[in-house]
Amino acid sequence: MWFKREQNKNRRLRRSHVLDVKLRSDQVRATRLRLLLMSCLVVGGTVLGLYVFWRIGESALNTFVYQNADFAIQQIEVQTDGKIAPEQLRRWSGVRLGENLIGLDLAAVRRNLELVSVIDSVSVERVLPRTLRIRVTERVPIAQVNVPQMENGTIAVSVFQLDANGMVMQPLDPRLCTVPLAQVNPALPVITGVNAFQLQPGRVVELPQVQAALQWLESFDCSPMAGLVDVQSLDVSAPGVIVVTTGQGSTVTFGLDHPGQQLRRWREIYDFGLRQQRAIASANLAVANNVPVRWMMASAVPATVTPKAVKPQKNRRRHV
Repeated sequence: MWFKREQNKNRRLRRSHVLDVKLRSDQVRATRLRLLLMSCLVVGGTVLGLYVFWRIGESALNTFVYQNADFAIQQIEVQTDGKIAPEQLRRWSGVRLGENLIGLDLAAVRRNLELVSVIDSVSVERVLPRTLRIRVTERVPIAQVNVPQMENGTIAVSVFQLDANGMVMQPLDPRLCTVPLAQVNPALPVITGVNAFQLQPGRVVELPQVQAALQWLESFDCSPMAGLVDVQSLDVSAPGVIVVTTGQGSTVTFGLDHPGQQLRRWREIYDFGLRQQRAIASANLAVANNVPVRWMMASAVPATVTPKAVKPQKNRRRHV
């Protein structure tokens, strides 16, 4: 009997211990649930507060800045170092009077202008409160390429101009310029022997022959021969050489390297011919020694050309 009472007592003690453990587990679970709910409320409240703050700030920014009539563009200042009419540059920029100056995408304005092949670089800035200032640097053509095309059963010639870097440009429409017609598309030396498929406005012609011809033209303008002959065409069809034809009837062949040195040799041969009362009919300056020269009588040579005004040299920049 005593053993049974002791056994029943132990059972009651063990049961109360189990109940106590269950009670503590429920309290811990409830505490964790409350903490989770509080965390969700804190995070949700923070996110909601930030969203409300952002919406209020956006509304205030629109009201006081982007929709503020005090920042409406009333003047578009355009400066260019070339001959394009300022009004045409304003149209190409895509900016309209009355647009908000602060909300204007300056990168888009610059991109709109730089898509025009005759424009080299653009600077755009805001002048608060109502002025947009645009500065444009134009490309200077130094040569042209004539491409014959078939149109309506007839052959038409499309003209592309090249600057010193080889950038392909379409000639400007005289109606878009502020200078006389003769200065808009002047007579430029013609580069022949170029594949027409490699001429795309806004792209650089990377052909070594064409690049060498452009470098030769730049060197010629500063050479002793400048003003003595009129360069009409440069043939780049033959590999490794440039064949130059002048308005005085001379045909001179140049190598691709060291144009300045070859131009000085040309002047020496030219002066020698003058002393002999003869003029160069053809010469091959690509040959290092014993330059082959064919002469013609000086009386058959047209008068020398009038020296051209020296253009200000711009930095030759590579396009990559």
